[in-house]
Amino acid sequence: MQEIVRQGIINEMATVLNFQQLQLLEKVLHQCFRGIEISYKPNEQVSLTEKNGELLALFISAKKVEGCSEKSLKYYHSTIEALLNELSKRISEISTNDLRCYLSEYQEKKNSSKVTIDNIRRIFSSFFSWLEDEDYILKSPVRRIHKVKSAKTIKEILSDEELEVLRDNCKEIRDLALVEILSSTGIRVGELVKINKEDIDFHERSCIVTGKGNKEREVYFDARTKLHLKQYLNSRTDDDKALFVSLSKPHLRLSIGGVESVLRKLGIKSKISKVHPHKFRRTLATMAIDKGMPIEQVQKLLGHVKIDTTLHYAMVNQTNVKIAHRKFIG
Repeated sequence: MQEIVRQGIINEMATVLNFQQLQLLEKVLHQCFRGIEISYKPNEQVSLTEKNGELLALFISAKKVEGCSEKSLKYYHSTIEALLNELSKRISEISTNDLRCYLSEYQEKKNSSKVTIDNIRRIFSSFFSWLEDEDYILKSPVRRIHKVKSAKTIKEILSDEELEVLRDNCKEIRDLALVEILSSTGIRVGELVKINKEDIDFHERSCIVTGKGNKEREVYFDARTKLHLKQYLNSRTDDDKALFVSLSKPHLRLSIGGVESVLRKLGIKSKISKVHPHKFRRTLATMAIDKGMPIEQVQKLLGHVKIDTTLHYAMVNQTNVKIAHRKFIG
């Protein structure tokens, strides 16, 4: 309880004292409170919820201005709101131990993976760092909570043979065009469903997609994709501007769930496990690096802000590692 009171006083004085003065104040408070017991009378829950809600709303607004997608904003909001409801404390009173206990109990209750827990930790870090930068708190309590280490798993990609099998099992020209554009561009499924017919430049074999943070970029496709896309568009009888639409009337724009469903059924029919849009993206990244494309160009192709993200997507073919070892070392 003493820690909460001390922290509250320091937070209130943070706007009028410099860093050295705050450090001195912290030492003085520590000495003065030694041997003193403090009892806590909770504030009204309504005012507590309102105050926390205001800060959370301001944080979400700041992330929105930075260009975060609606999906990300909802994830941020629900994750932080769950923490605040569970702890029932003012944000300025939340300590490092509170967060450690919350993450530990969350993992135990939900049986969550280490990756999930670290994602939650990163959201808390972003929130409390923003509060610190905006002078709502003196220091982020997440600073002393380190990254959660998790085992790296080798994620599967589609082989050349598997891609051919998928193509052979496409009975609809739309599905074939879908497979081709995903395998040759490596775009995200969220980017795919936003593409309109007018975004396609058949002469340059390119198209404009809108990625995360509403950032536009140009991606490219091969001659085979161009051929099948043209065949698909020429077969359409609807007037919808979307590049891909449903097969049944009224032929509405294909959704993310719709694309995933098409590929899942195609995978089952082809007897290939876990066929989903992201697998095509990972396959393209791996093949590009495997064939010698510079990692910076792969990063640009995939629309990654950080090159580390690109490296997570791509795997280097083990056979090429063996050949390179014999060439350069043995």
